[in-house]
Amino acid sequence: MKTEPEELLKKHPQLVHSDAVKVTSHVQREQGEWFLNTVMIEGCEVPFKYKRRKKYKSLRGQRVNLTYYPGTQTVAGLAFEIMQVVRIRIA
Repeated sequence: MKTEPEELLKKHPQLVHSDAVKVTSHVQREQGEWFLNTVMIEGCEVPFKYKRRKKYKSLRGQRVNLTYYPGTQTVAGLAFEIMQVVRIRIA
């Protein structure tokens, strides 16, 4: 069963959805059994992060639809703003 973004937004009001945003950078790092993906979006300085079990093709230059939670990540005692991706689809 596929979940539409509108349904997710109704159930979780803190979620944010963006349509057809352009990916400027996509990096994949292996972290245990998972691949940690970091995506940078045109016009935004905050990284969008998500995990996958398998390595994925590069999204650089693609337009994607994103559903995400705004959040923070602490590294060496410093708090950095990040976006935790719940759903990513090529537009």
